Amino acid sequence: MSASKPLIGISTYLERTRFGLWDVEAAVLYRGYLDCVVKAGGNPVMLPPVGTWTAETIGFLDGLVIAGGADIDPATYGAEPHELTGEPRRDRDDAEFALVEAALKLDLPVLGVCRGMQVLNVALGGTLHQHIEGHNEAPGVFGHTDITVTPGTRLHEILGDHTGVQCHHHQSLDRIADGLRVTAQAPDGTVEAVELDGARFVVGVQSHPEQDIEDLRLFEALVDAARRKA
Repeated sequence: MSASKPLIGISTYLERTRFGLWDVEAAVLYRGYLDCVVKAGGNPVMLPPVGTWTAETIGFLDGLVIAGGADIDPATYGAEPHELTGEPRRDRDDAEFALVEAALKLDLPVLGVCRGMQVLNVALGGTLHQHIEGHNEAPGVFGHTDITVTPGTRLHEILGDHTGVQCHHHQSLDRIADGLRVTAQAPDGTVEAVELDGARFVVGVQSHPEQDIEDLRLFEALVDAARRKA
């Protein structure tokens, strides 16, 4: 672990993947996460949803990103599935809940991205709206949303009063978990960011900052917190 190049773990997912001569199951991650961590001054470490993640097994990390992806199993927050909720990916749910638990135990800096913010909320006892309109223009197309950031929050220090973000989601936070506070909202009231009171750095955003390699503010803030931890 180096103070100049902190190790930033990033959750990944298992998908059937084709490359070269192969068509196999692989641990995959959108490259933007890796590029953003590197450009922000960190070294990325991909964390697949296999094995067991505990405070002991992630103790080598300096920071953590819970990446975006599939819907969380509604059973994890005591709900029946909505007709538009995706098929459960329990391997990833289990792995990322374990990563969040371990990271909070270690007071590890955490950035939750889209699904990652939802994982953070559910892991701490919150719930989700399983379907909302207007934040997913088309499959694979990121929509632009202007968000308002709450003054006096860590996110406000990073992004200021207002900023534009890229969104691609059909679920959102409903009941906010104890200890989390809302730090940004979209014009329609959708929760766009949360942070954990009393933590070194635990921030969740509903948007996808990894889609803008030129705006590294969130990743730089994470890496800076990780560098101080290291």
